[in-house]
Amino acid sequence: MFDFSFGELMVVGLVALVVLGPERLPKAARFVGLWVRRARAQWYSVKSELERELVSEELRRSLADGKQVMRETEAELRSADAQFRTAVSNTVAEVRAASVELDGSVVESPHKLLGEVPMEPPAQLAEQQPPDIPAARPADTGTGTPGQDAHGQ
Repeated sequence: MFDFSFGELMVVGLVALVVLGPERLPKAARFVGLWVRRARAQWYSVKSELERELVSEELRRSLADGKQVMRETEAELRSADAQFRTAVSNTVAEVRAASVELDGSVVESPHKLLGEVPMEPPAQLAEQQPPDIPAARPADTGTGTPGQDAHGQ
C-alpha cells in the first residue's frame, strides 16, 4: 500500500520516541497498529463487496443472455411447428383431393398421384410362388402340443 523503506521507518520511530517519550510510545504504537488493522479490514471489506457485486452482475448478465437464447430458440421452434403444421395440412388436403379424384375415377392409380411404385397384391404374389412350397399350412390333426394334458390345457 504505502512504500516506506527501512531508513524512513527508523526516522519516524526516532521522531515518535523523542516526541512521545518512552512511556507513551508503546500505547501510541498499539493505537496506530489498531487503526492500521481497522483500515486494512475496511479495505478488504470494500474490496470483497465490490467483487461480490461484480460477480452478481456477471451472473445477472449471464442469466439475461440465457433467457434471450431461450426466447430465440422458442421462437424458432414455434416457427418450425407452424411450418410443419402447414405442410401437414397441405398434405392432408392433397390426399383428400386425391381421394375425391379416385372416387370419381379420374385417376387410374393412386400410386401415380403420389409418385410411388405399386406393390403387387398378395394374391398375385401367391401365384408366383414355386409349386413345391404349399400356399397354406395344413391343419394340425394331433392331440395337442407336448406338455398339454388331455383337456387341452
